[in-house]
Amino acid sequence: MRIIGPSLMEWPSRVRTLFPVALTGLGATTVVGPPLVGWSVLRLARSVSAAESDRARASGVGVASVAVASLVAGTVVARRRFLTNTANAARDLDPGFREPPVSPLVSTGPGSLVDPRGVGREGARYVGTATTGDDVRFVTGAEPIADPIRVFVGLDAGASVQQRVDLAMAELRRTGAFDRSHLVIQAPAGTGYANATPVDVVELLSRGDCASVAVGYGLLPSFLSLNRVDLARRTQQALLEAITAECDERSARPRLLLFGESLGAKVQQAALAVGVADLDRFGIDAALWVGTPGGVDYDDVHRAFDHVAVTLDRPAQIEQVLRERPTPRVWFLEHDGDPVVRFRSDLAHTRPTWLSPAQGRGVPPDMQWRIGVTWAQVLVDTLFATDVSPGDFRSHGHDYRA
Repeated sequence: MRIIGPSLMEWPSRVRTLFPVALTGLGATTVVGPPLVGWSVLRLARSVSAAESDRARASGVGVASVAVASLVAGTVVARRRFLTNTANAARDLDPGFREPPVSPLVSTGPGSLVDPRGVGREGARYVGTATTGDDVRFVTGAEPIADPIRVFVGLDAGASVQQRVDLAMAELRRTGAFDRSHLVIQAPAGTGYANATPVDVVELLSRGDCASVAVGYGLLPSFLSLNRVDLARRTQQALLEAITAECDERSARPRLLLFGESLGAKVQQAALAVGVADLDRFGIDAALWVGTPGGVDYDDVHRAFDHVAVTLDRPAQIEQVLRERPTPRVWFLEHDGDPVVRFRSDLAHTRPTWLSPAQGRGVPPDMQWRIGVTWAQVLVDTLFATDVSPGDFRSHGHDYRA
Protein backbone atom coordinates (compact mmCIF):
# COMPACT_ATOMS: atom_id res chain seq x y z
CA MET A 1 0.00 0.00 0.00
CA ARG A 2 1.26 3.46 -0.85
CA ILE A 3 1.96 5.74 2.10
CA ILE A 4 0.94 8.75 0.07
CA GLY A 5 -1.37 9.24 -2.88
CA PRO A 6 -2.59 12.33 -4.72
CA SER A 7 -2.44 15.64 -2.86
CA LEU A 8 -4.23 18.97 -3.24
CA MET A 9 -1.19 20.75 -4.69
CA GLU A 10 1.69 19.78 -6.95
CA TRP A 11 4.92 19.12 -5.04
CA PRO A 12 8.50 19.17 -6.28
CA SER A 13 9.46 15.61 -7.19
CA ARG A 14 12.06 15.30 -4.41
CA VAL A 15 9.53 16.33 -1.77
CA ARG A 16 7.13 13.64 -2.96
CA THR A 17 9.93 11.07 -3.02
CA LEU A 18 11.26 11.83 0.46
CA PHE A 19 7.93 12.48 2.16
CA PRO A 20 7.15 8.78 2.89
CA VAL A 21 10.62 8.38 4.40
CA ALA A 22 9.98 11.24 6.80
CA LEU A 23 6.59 9.81 7.72
CA THR A 24 7.91 6.33 8.33
CA GLY A 25 10.85 7.54 10.40
CA LEU A 26 8.70 9.61 12.70
CA GLY A 27 5.75 7.26 13.06
CA ALA A 28 3.34 9.63 11.38
CA THR A 29 0.89 6.84 10.70
CA THR A 30 -0.11 6.96 14.36
CA VAL A 31 -2.24 9.61 16.00
CA VAL A 32 0.62 10.90 18.15
CA GLY A 33 2.94 11.38 15.18
CA PRO A 34 1.64 14.53 13.49
CA PRO A 35 3.03 17.15 15.90
CA LEU A 36 6.52 15.76 15.38
CA VAL A 37 6.28 15.05 11.70
CA GLY A 38 4.99 18.55 11.08
CA TRP A 39 8.36 20.10 11.81
CA SER A 40 10.15 17.50 9.73
CA VAL A 41 8.00 17.59 6.61
CA LEU A 42 7.84 21.37 6.61
CA ARG A 43 11.62 21.70 6.86
CA LEU A 44 12.05 19.06 4.19
CA ALA A 45 9.56 20.65 1.81
CA ARG A 46 10.90 24.15 2.37
CA SER A 47 14.51 23.20 1.80
CA VAL A 48 13.80 21.15 -1.31
CA SER A 49 11.47 23.78 -2.70
CA ALA A 50 14.09 26.46 -2.17
CA ALA A 51 16.68 24.35 -3.95
CA GLU A 52 14.53 23.56 -6.99
CA SER A 53 12.51 26.72 -7.66
CA ASP A 54 13.73 30.22 -8.43
CA ARG A 55 10.43 31.58 -7.24
CA ALA A 56 10.70 29.66 -4.01
CA ARG A 57 14.22 30.99 -3.55
CA ALA A 58 12.87 34.52 -3.84
CA SER A 59 9.77 34.12 -1.66
CA GLY A 60 11.02 31.40 0.66
CA VAL A 61 14.06 33.14 2.13
CA GLY A 62 12.05 34.00 5.23
CA VAL A 63 10.83 30.44 5.72
CA ALA A 64 14.29 28.95 5.32
CA SER A 65 15.82 31.58 7.60
CA VAL A 66 13.30 30.86 10.34
CA ALA A 67 14.07 27.16 10.05
CA VAL A 68 17.80 27.79 10.37
CA ALA A 69 17.47 30.34 13.15
CA SER A 70 14.91 28.68 15.39
CA LEU A 71 15.25 24.98 14.62
CA VAL A 72 18.94 24.53 13.83
CA ALA A 73 20.77 27.31 15.61
CA GLY A 74 18.05 27.63 18.24
CA THR A 75 19.06 31.15 19.12
CA VAL A 76 16.53 33.77 20.14
CA VAL A 77 18.87 36.52 18.96
CA ALA A 78 19.05 35.18 15.43
CA ARG A 79 15.29 34.84 15.24
CA ARG A 80 14.74 38.37 16.47
CA ARG A 81 17.26 39.70 13.97
CA PHE A 82 15.48 37.91 11.14
CA LEU A 83 12.07 39.23 12.17
CA THR A 84 13.44 42.76 12.50
CA ASN A 85 15.03 42.60 9.06
CA THR A 86 11.82 41.24 7.55
CA ALA A 87 9.75 44.02 9.12
CA ASN A 88 12.22 46.67 7.96
CA ALA A 89 12.02 45.29 4.43
CA ALA A 90 8.24 45.72 4.59
CA ARG A 91 8.78 49.38 5.46
CA ASP A 92 10.90 49.94 2.34
CA LEU A 93 8.75 51.42 -0.43
CA ASP A 94 8.90 50.22 -4.01
CA PRO A 95 10.72 52.71 -6.28
CA GLY A 96 7.50 53.38 -8.19
CA PHE A 97 5.61 54.39 -5.03
CA ARG A 98 8.17 56.50 -3.20
CA GLU A 99 6.54 59.70 -4.40
CA PRO A 100 3.25 60.39 -2.56
CA PRO A 101 0.02 60.29 -4.60
CA VAL A 102 -1.19 63.53 -6.15
CA SER A 103 -4.83 63.06 -5.13
CA PRO A 104 -5.94 64.69 -1.86
CA LEU A 105 -8.54 61.92 -1.54
CA VAL A 106 -6.04 59.20 -0.65
CA SER A 107 -3.82 58.80 2.38
CA THR A 108 -0.31 60.33 2.09
CA GLY A 109 -1.59 62.64 -0.69
CA PRO A 110 -1.84 66.46 -0.41
CA GLY A 111 -3.43 67.46 2.89
CA SER A 112 -3.33 63.93 4.28
CA LEU A 113 -2.85 63.39 8.00
CA VAL A 114 -0.94 60.16 7.32
CA ASP A 115 2.85 60.38 7.04
CA PRO A 116 4.11 58.51 3.93
CA ARG A 117 6.61 56.78 6.22
CA GLY A 118 3.74 55.27 8.21
CA VAL A 119 2.07 53.13 5.54
CA GLY A 120 4.83 50.69 4.59
CA ARG A 121 5.38 49.03 1.23
CA GLU A 122 1.91 47.48 0.98
CA GLY A 123 0.10 50.61 2.10
CA ALA A 124 1.96 52.72 -0.45
CA ARG A 125 0.91 50.29 -3.18
CA TYR A 126 -2.69 50.43 -2.02
CA VAL A 127 -3.10 54.20 -1.96
CA GLY A 128 -0.89 54.64 -5.02
CA THR A 129 -3.14 52.56 -7.28
CA ALA A 130 -6.52 54.14 -6.53
CA THR A 131 -9.00 54.29 -9.38
CA THR A 132 -9.53 57.74 -10.90
CA GLY A 133 -12.50 59.34 -12.59
CA ASP A 134 -10.73 58.84 -15.91
CA ASP A 135 -10.49 55.11 -15.15
CA VAL A 136 -14.23 54.99 -14.47
CA ARG A 137 -14.96 56.72 -17.76
CA PHE A 138 -12.58 54.48 -19.73
CA VAL A 139 -13.78 51.16 -18.27
CA THR A 140 -17.52 51.76 -17.89
CA GLY A 141 -18.19 54.42 -20.50
CA ALA A 142 -20.14 56.35 -17.85
CA GLU A 143 -19.39 59.72 -16.34
CA PRO A 144 -17.78 59.46 -12.90
CA ILE A 145 -19.58 60.83 -9.88
CA ALA A 146 -16.33 61.47 -8.00
CA ASP A 147 -12.79 60.25 -7.58
CA PRO A 148 -12.71 57.35 -5.08
CA ILE A 149 -11.33 57.74 -1.56
CA ARG A 150 -8.71 55.36 -0.16
CA VAL A 151 -7.54 55.51 3.45
CA PHE A 152 -4.68 53.39 4.75
CA VAL A 153 -3.04 53.58 8.17
CA GLY A 154 -0.04 51.35 8.78
CA LEU A 155 1.40 49.88 11.95
CA ASP A 156 4.02 52.62 12.26
CA ALA A 157 1.45 55.42 11.98
CA GLY A 158 0.50 55.15 15.65
CA ALA A 159 1.80 53.64 18.89
CA SER A 160 -1.46 51.90 19.80
CA VAL A 161 -4.59 50.43 18.28
CA GLN A 162 -6.61 53.45 19.35
CA GLN A 163 -4.14 55.93 17.87
CA ARG A 164 -4.17 54.15 14.53
CA VAL A 165 -7.96 53.90 14.46
CA ASP A 166 -8.32 57.57 15.48
CA LEU A 167 -6.02 58.54 12.61
CA ALA A 168 -8.03 56.45 10.16
CA MET A 169 -11.25 58.09 11.33
CA ALA A 170 -9.72 61.55 10.98
CA GLU A 171 -8.71 60.67 7.40
CA LEU A 172 -12.19 59.38 6.61
CA ARG A 173 -13.71 62.63 7.86
CA ARG A 174 -11.11 64.78 6.08
CA THR A 175 -11.81 63.16 2.73
CA GLY A 176 -15.61 63.16 3.09
CA ALA A 177 -15.81 59.37 3.09
CA PHE A 178 -19.06 59.27 5.07
CA ASP A 179 -20.81 61.24 2.34
CA ARG A 180 -20.14 58.51 -0.23
CA SER A 181 -22.64 55.78 -1.13
CA HIS A 182 -20.34 52.88 -0.16
CA LEU A 183 -17.57 52.40 2.40
CA VAL A 184 -15.40 49.28 2.10
CA ILE A 185 -13.70 48.18 5.34
CA GLN A 186 -10.83 45.82 4.61
CA ALA A 187 -8.77 43.80 7.07
CA PRO A 188 -5.27 43.54 5.57
CA ALA A 189 -2.96 40.54 5.74
CA GLY A 190 -0.05 40.30 8.16
CA THR A 191 2.32 42.37 6.01
CA GLY A 192 -0.28 45.10 5.64
CA TYR A 193 -1.24 43.84 2.19
CA ALA A 194 -4.68 45.14 1.19
CA ASN A 195 -6.07 43.58 -1.97
CA ALA A 196 -6.98 46.42 -4.31
CA THR A 197 -8.94 44.29 -6.80
CA PRO A 198 -12.29 44.06 -4.96
CA VAL A 199 -12.00 47.74 -4.08
CA ASP A 200 -11.34 48.55 -7.75
CA VAL A 201 -14.60 46.79 -8.63
CA VAL A 202 -16.63 48.82 -6.13
CA GLU A 203 -14.93 52.02 -7.30
CA LEU A 204 -15.82 51.31 -10.92
CA LEU A 205 -19.39 50.11 -10.34
CA SER A 206 -20.19 53.04 -8.04
CA ARG A 207 -18.63 55.43 -10.60
CA GLY A 208 -16.20 56.56 -7.93
CA ASP A 209 -18.86 57.27 -5.32
CA CYS A 210 -17.17 55.19 -2.63
CA ALA A 211 -14.45 55.10 -0.01
CA SER A 212 -12.31 52.35 1.47
CA VAL A 213 -10.26 52.01 4.63
CA ALA A 214 -7.68 49.56 5.95
CA VAL A 215 -5.75 49.72 9.23
CA GLY A 216 -2.64 47.56 9.55
CA TYR A 217 -1.54 45.55 12.56
CA GLY A 218 1.84 44.17 11.47
CA LEU A 219 4.65 44.02 8.93
CA LEU A 220 5.37 40.29 8.79
CA PRO A 221 3.98 37.63 6.44
CA SER A 222 0.78 36.00 7.65
CA PHE A 223 2.46 32.74 8.67
CA LEU A 224 4.65 34.80 11.02
CA SER A 225 1.74 36.95 12.22
CA LEU A 226 -0.42 34.33 13.93
CA ASN A 227 0.59 35.76 17.30
CA ARG A 228 -0.91 39.10 16.23
CA VAL A 229 -4.41 37.84 15.47
CA ASP A 230 -5.75 39.19 18.77
CA LEU A 231 -4.19 42.60 18.08
CA ALA A 232 -5.71 42.50 14.60
CA ARG A 233 -9.11 41.55 16.03
CA ARG A 234 -9.01 44.46 18.47
CA THR A 235 -8.03 46.77 15.62
CA GLN A 236 -11.00 45.67 13.53
CA GLN A 237 -13.41 45.94 16.45
CA ALA A 238 -12.22 49.44 17.33
CA LEU A 239 -12.51 50.54 13.70
CA LEU A 240 -16.00 49.08 13.31
CA GLU A 241 -17.16 50.67 16.55
CA ALA A 242 -15.80 54.07 15.53
CA ILE A 243 -17.35 53.91 12.06
CA THR A 244 -20.71 52.80 13.48
CA ALA A 245 -20.70 55.65 16.00
CA GLU A 246 -19.95 58.14 13.22
CA CYS A 247 -22.71 56.77 11.00
CA ASP A 248 -25.24 56.86 13.86
CA GLU A 249 -24.76 60.62 14.12
CA ARG A 250 -25.62 61.19 10.45
CA SER A 251 -28.99 61.32 8.73
CA ALA A 252 -27.57 59.47 5.72
CA ARG A 253 -24.91 56.79 5.87
CA PRO A 254 -22.90 54.82 3.32
CA ARG A 255 -23.49 51.12 2.79
CA LEU A 256 -20.83 49.34 4.85
CA LEU A 257 -19.07 46.49 3.07
CA LEU A 258 -16.50 44.16 4.65
CA PHE A 259 -13.68 42.42 2.81
CA GLY A 260 -10.98 40.11 4.10
CA GLU A 261 -8.71 37.64 2.34
CA SER A 262 -6.88 34.75 4.03
CA LEU A 263 -5.70 35.95 7.46
CA GLY A 264 -7.62 39.19 6.89
CA ALA A 265 -10.84 37.17 6.59
CA LYS A 266 -10.11 35.32 9.82
CA VAL A 267 -9.39 38.61 11.59
CA GLN A 268 -12.72 40.15 10.57
CA GLN A 269 -14.60 37.02 11.58
CA ALA A 270 -12.90 37.15 14.99
CA ALA A 271 -14.09 40.75 15.36
CA LEU A 272 -17.66 39.57 14.72
CA ALA A 273 -17.65 36.75 17.26
CA VAL A 274 -21.42 36.85 17.83
CA GLY A 275 -22.07 36.38 14.13
CA VAL A 276 -25.17 37.96 12.61
CA ALA A 277 -25.90 39.93 15.78
CA ASP A 278 -22.57 41.71 15.33
CA LEU A 279 -23.35 42.42 11.68
CA ASP A 280 -26.52 44.12 12.90
CA ARG A 281 -24.74 45.95 15.73
CA PHE A 282 -22.17 47.44 13.38
CA GLY A 283 -24.65 48.08 10.58
CA ILE A 284 -22.79 45.88 8.09
CA ASP A 285 -24.66 45.52 4.80
CA ALA A 286 -22.53 42.78 3.23
CA ALA A 287 -19.27 40.87 3.69
CA LEU A 288 -16.99 38.95 1.33
CA TRP A 289 -14.43 36.63 2.92
CA VAL A 290 -11.97 34.89 0.64
CA GLY A 291 -9.87 31.83 1.50
CA THR A 292 -10.51 31.81 5.25
CA PRO A 293 -7.80 29.69 6.93
CA GLY A 294 -9.11 26.53 8.54
CA GLY A 295 -8.79 25.60 12.18
CA VAL A 296 -10.82 24.30 15.06
CA ASP A 297 -13.13 27.35 14.90
CA TYR A 298 -13.85 27.03 11.17
CA ASP A 299 -17.19 25.23 11.62
CA ASP A 300 -18.29 27.62 14.37
CA VAL A 301 -17.69 30.64 12.13
CA HIS A 302 -19.77 29.18 9.31
CA ARG A 303 -22.57 28.26 11.71
CA ALA A 304 -22.58 31.79 13.17
CA PHE A 305 -23.51 33.25 9.78
CA ASP A 306 -25.29 30.24 8.31
CA HIS A 307 -28.77 31.66 7.67
CA VAL A 308 -27.45 34.79 5.91
CA ALA A 309 -24.43 33.28 4.11
CA VAL A 310 -23.52 31.39 0.98
CA THR A 311 -20.34 29.43 0.34
CA LEU A 312 -18.98 28.91 -3.15
CA ASP A 313 -15.89 27.44 -4.74
CA ARG A 314 -15.74 29.78 -7.75
CA PRO A 315 -17.60 32.77 -9.23
CA ALA A 316 -19.21 30.54 -11.87
CA GLN A 317 -21.49 29.24 -9.09
CA ILE A 318 -22.95 32.66 -8.26
CA GLU A 319 -26.07 32.21 -10.37
CA GLN A 320 -26.79 28.86 -8.74
CA VAL A 321 -26.34 30.04 -5.15
CA LEU A 322 -28.49 33.11 -5.77
CA ARG A 323 -31.34 30.85 -6.84
CA GLU A 324 -31.09 29.09 -3.49
CA ARG A 325 -30.57 32.27 -1.43
CA PRO A 326 -31.46 35.42 -3.42
CA THR A 327 -30.17 38.00 -0.92
CA PRO A 328 -27.08 36.68 0.91
CA ARG A 329 -25.45 39.05 3.33
CA VAL A 330 -22.21 37.10 3.75
CA TRP A 331 -20.18 35.44 1.01
CA PHE A 332 -17.53 32.79 1.70
CA LEU A 333 -15.35 32.20 -1.37
CA GLU A 334 -13.33 29.06 -0.64
CA HIS A 335 -11.81 26.70 -3.17
CA ASP A 336 -12.79 23.17 -2.23
CA GLY A 337 -9.18 22.13 -2.78
CA ASP A 338 -7.51 25.03 -0.93
CA PRO A 339 -5.18 23.45 1.67
CA VAL A 340 -5.06 26.69 3.67
CA VAL A 341 -8.82 26.39 4.13
CA ARG A 342 -8.81 22.62 4.63
CA PHE A 343 -5.93 22.26 7.10
CA ARG A 344 -6.97 21.74 10.72
CA SER A 345 -5.68 19.72 13.66
CA ASP A 346 -8.48 17.15 13.75
CA LEU A 347 -7.59 16.12 10.21
CA ALA A 348 -5.05 13.85 11.93
CA HIS A 349 -7.73 11.58 13.38
CA THR A 350 -11.05 12.43 11.68
CA ARG A 351 -12.08 11.96 8.06
CA PRO A 352 -13.10 15.39 6.67
CA THR A 353 -16.34 15.90 4.78
CA TRP A 354 -14.46 17.33 1.80
CA LEU A 355 -12.96 13.86 1.20
CA SER A 356 -16.41 12.32 0.89
CA PRO A 357 -17.60 10.74 -2.39
CA ALA A 358 -19.08 14.13 -3.37
CA GLN A 359 -15.70 15.88 -3.14
CA GLY A 360 -15.24 19.06 -5.18
CA ARG A 361 -13.45 19.81 -8.42
CA GLY A 362 -10.17 20.80 -6.71
CA VAL A 363 -9.84 17.54 -4.79
CA PRO A 364 -8.18 14.68 -6.71
CA PRO A 365 -10.73 11.85 -7.10
CA ASP A 366 -8.17 9.28 -5.91
CA MET A 367 -7.17 11.22 -2.79
CA GLN A 368 -7.93 9.23 0.35
CA TRP A 369 -7.85 9.95 4.06
CA ARG A 370 -5.34 8.06 6.19
CA ILE A 371 -4.95 8.61 9.89
CA GLY A 372 -2.02 10.97 10.55
CA VAL A 373 -0.78 10.86 6.95
CA THR A 374 -3.40 13.15 5.42
CA TRP A 375 -2.78 15.72 8.17
CA ALA A 376 0.92 15.88 7.25
CA GLN A 377 0.12 15.77 3.55
CA VAL A 378 -2.21 18.79 3.66
CA LEU A 379 0.29 20.59 5.91
CA VAL A 380 2.87 20.33 3.12
CA ASP A 381 0.19 21.33 0.61
CA THR A 382 -0.15 24.68 2.40
CA LEU A 383 3.45 25.51 1.47
CA PHE A 384 2.61 25.29 -2.22
CA ALA A 385 -0.92 26.72 -2.03
CA THR A 386 0.12 30.03 -3.57
CA ASP A 387 2.83 28.66 -5.86
CA VAL A 388 1.43 30.28 -8.99
CA SER A 389 2.85 31.64 -12.22
CA PRO A 390 2.22 35.28 -13.22
CA GLY A 391 -0.50 35.45 -15.84
CA ASP A 392 -1.65 31.88 -15.14
CA PHE A 393 -5.15 32.19 -13.67
CA ARG A 394 -6.29 28.71 -12.67
CA SER A 395 -8.69 29.22 -9.72
CA HIS A 396 -6.76 26.65 -7.73
CA GLY A 397 -5.32 26.24 -4.25
CA HIS A 398 -5.07 29.52 -2.34
CA ASP A 399 -5.01 31.55 -5.57
CA TYR A 400 -8.28 33.46 -5.95
CA ARG A 401 -7.39 35.68 -8.89
CA ALA A 402 -9.61 33.76 -11.33
